[in-house]
Amino acid sequence: MSTPPSSAIVVGAGIIGCSIALELSRRGWDVTVVDKGSTPGCGSTSASSAMVRFNYDNLQEVVLAWESHSRWVDWSKHLGVDDPAGLATYVRTGLLVLDGELLDRSLELGHMDTLDIPYEALTADQIRERYPALDPARIGPACRVEDEHFWDEPTGEVGGFVQHESGFVNDATLAAHNLAFAAEQSGASFRWRAQVTDVLVDDDRVTGVRLADGSELSADVVVNAAGPWSVALNTMAGVLDDFSTSTRATEQEVISVPAPQGFRLEDGGTGVHDPDFGTYFRPHPGGTIIVGSFEAPCDPLILVDDADDVRQSPSAENWEVQSLRLARRLPDLQVPGQKSGIVSAYDITDDWIPIYDKTSLGGFYVAIGTSGHQFKAAPFVGVAMAELIGAVQSGRDHDTDPLVVRGEYTGVDLELGFFSRHRHVQLHRQLTEHL
Repeated sequence: MSTPPSSAIVVGAGIIGCSIALELSRRGWDVTVVDKGSTPGCGSTSASSAMVRFNYDNLQEVVLAWESHSRWVDWSKHLGVDDPAGLATYVRTGLLVLDGELLDRSLELGHMDTLDIPYEALTADQIRERYPALDPARIGPACRVEDEHFWDEPTGEVGGFVQHESGFVNDATLAAHNLAFAAEQSGASFRWRAQVTDVLVDDDRVTGVRLADGSELSADVVVNAAGPWSVALNTMAGVLDDFSTSTRATEQEVISVPAPQGFRLEDGGTGVHDPDFGTYFRPHPGGTIIVGSFEAPCDPLILVDDADDVRQSPSAENWEVQSLRLARRLPDLQVPGQKSGIVSAYDITDDWIPIYDKTSLGGFYVAIGTSGHQFKAAPFVGVAMAELIGAVQSGRDHDTDPLVVRGEYTGVDLELGFFSRHRHVQLHRQLTEHL
C-alpha cells in the first residue's frame, strides 16, 4: 500500500542536505531544512575541493559520481530554475591519476570499464610530453619532511591514466545555494541559525525535532545530513546501537599556493591524484593550486570531539609537508613564505564510505559520512535518498530488500544496499577518499 508524501525535516543545509531537500520537494513533500549556520553550504561544503572524478575502488561510488557528473555538466537543467545569485560552473580539466602504492589501478579501471567511462592510459614519457610542468618520477612512498627519505633520488618513473571528463565545480558554496534556491522554488523552507537539541520520538517513530530556542518542529520524517555534527544527532535519536560502522569528525586542511607556469588553469593545468607521494591537487581560478593529503599512512588523522573546534588556518607542519611534496612533483613551483589555505571538519565513517540509509527509528534517515569526497555525488544522492525515503515510508523493508535506483542521465543502477549502516566495514581500504 502506498503512503502519500507528507512532512520532512532535513537537518543540515550543506550540498547533501540541500540536494535531498530539493528532491523531496519535487516529489510533493512538505520540507523544512534546519541548519545552525546562516547560509547554504557554509560548513564542510565551503571547504570542499569540489573535484569530480570517477576512480574509486568500489563500483557504487563510481555510479554515484558518473550519474552526478551528467547533472553537473548540465547544471541549469538539473536545477530547473535560474538562481539570481548566479549558477555554479563545471570546469572540465581532466584528472591525471599517477601510479602508486596507494592505488589499485586495475580495480579502479575495471569499474570505469563496466560503466563505459572513458579514460586514457599514459606512460611516463607521455605524461612528460603532455604535462611538461609535472615530473613523473617515482619518488614515493609518501613520507614526512623530517623523514630522511623525503629527498631521496627517484627510483624510477610512474605512468598513470587520465579521465578527460573529470574536473571541478568552481564554487562549492554557490552550488549549495543553487540547490537551496531550487528547493525553495519547489516549496521547501529553511530555518537558519537553528540548532537541534533533541530528536522527538513517540512509539518508536520520529515525530520531529526540538531547537535550542525551545521551539519544536513536527514531521513524519527527519533526515540527518548534518555532516560533522551527524553523530550528535544520531545520539539524540538513539539509533547508533544498530550501526555496524560509525561516523567521526576529523580536521582536514587544504593549502593554496601560486601555480607555476604550465600548470595554471588557463595554460594546461589539470587535476592530479598522486598516490605515489601522497597528495592530490588541482589548478584553481586566480592562478593558484589547491593541495591536500591523500591520507598516506604517515599522515596523522586528526579526530575532533567538537566539530566547531577546528583551527582557523593551516598548521605550519601541514603547510610545509604539502607544499614541499607538491614542489617535488612540480619542480618549478615557488613556495611562498606566507601560509594560505582552509581548514574544516569532515564527517567520515570507519571505511570512508558514506551511509545512505534508514535507521532502527521509524522515519529517521541518514546521509552521513559524506564530508569531502561526496560533494561530487550530491546531485544523485538527493535523488537516491528521496527514492529511498518514499519507498520505506510506503512499506518497503530496505534492510531485507535493498532499493536499486536507476540514473536517468546515464542509465546506471545504484545499489543503495552498499551504503547500508549494517554493511561489512571495509577495513582493508588503504586509500581514504576525501576530495
